[in-house]
Amino acid sequence: MTNYSKEDILSILNAKDSDILKYMNQTAQYRKDNLITYSKNVFIPLTEICRNDCGYCNFKKDPSDKEAIILKTKEEVLNELKIAEKYGCKEALFTFGEDADEEEVVLKRLNEFGYDNMVDYVVDICQMTLDETSLLPHSNGGNFSYEALEKLKEVNASMGLMLENSSKRLMELPTHNKSPGKNPELRLETITNAGKLKIPYTTGILIGIGETTEEIAESLFAIKEINDEYGHIQEIIIQNFTSTQDIEMCDWPEPSLLDMIRTVTAATLLFGDSDVSIQVPPNLNYDTAQVFLLCGADDWGGVSPLSQDYVNPTSPWPTLDMLDDLTADAGFELIERLCIYEKYINDEWLNDALLEKTLNLLKHQ
Repeated sequence: MTNYSKEDILSILNAKDSDILKYMNQTAQYRKDNLITYSKNVFIPLTEICRNDCGYCNFKKDPSDKEAIILKTKEEVLNELKIAEKYGCKEALFTFGEDADEEEVVLKRLNEFGYDNMVDYVVDICQMTLDETSLLPHSNGGNFSYEALEKLKEVNASMGLMLENSSKRLMELPTHNKSPGKNPELRLETITNAGKLKIPYTTGILIGIGETTEEIAESLFAIKEINDEYGHIQEIIIQNFTSTQDIEMCDWPEPSLLDMIRTVTAATLLFGDSDVSIQVPPNLNYDTAQVFLLCGADDWGGVSPLSQDYVNPTSPWPTLDMLDDLTADAGFELIERLCIYEKYINDEWLNDALLEKTLNLLKHQ
């Protein structure tokens, strides 16, 4: 077992020349096999309204926008889920802006549907998914209270929340200065509470939003500290900022390929003994995706054969055939997984109904 200090990780994040290759080669010790995983999902944004206004966001829409999704009906959601079944999807990824029900237009729509808040509506959407389809719900909607997570746990096979970065300094930058929910203390509390409740969880960091290498290291260690206590982090996403014309940070430079290589390598080495997967979104790295497999990444995340990536709408998913070719060309084998990793598929982590449904999906995968 290798224990990496903050100084060790900083050495990797600041590596130059042949030292980069040296660290990349060290990640091979943690690869148990040549398998690279992905989850076939349908991406369903329940609402595009959000209390946060991040400088890099392509997801949030203003309530006055005629094209904005204010709140999807159950009928609309079920129709999308039924189509996803025909495509062989097994994960229903539900996203929604944080505390969207603080906006009057969303709360009014919820009231029309017979609900007082967003959490109760999402719980019923997830229950409908379990009752009427073969898909497993995975919800990602920002920070939640402990009580809200308790409710959501009962109807989600797994959940997720990007930490993005543990530095409060970013709250002073265009990155997060209009986003109260991006306070890292709140996000770390949510991730911790998910651990206390034994919710299989996805989190990660965002690279290129004004952070320093030291803040990257501190963010990775913050995640590791929580996972060392609760063991619920199943995967960590290393996501690169991508610039588009319609965002406040349109003129910010994107992280370099070496920035990403060093960060993926550092994450792999830091979490190598923890049985935590490292994921890099392939649709944000079309030309460079393969190299991250050589840095230790072992998961492509959720990939949809029918829905767009609403968080990154200008970055279409690769087809599964393309992803298979990219993976094989790098010397690895692509396999499908569920939204919950196998080590969590037991009665310690899932209630009876979720466990039965998950085991049945696993058996027929």
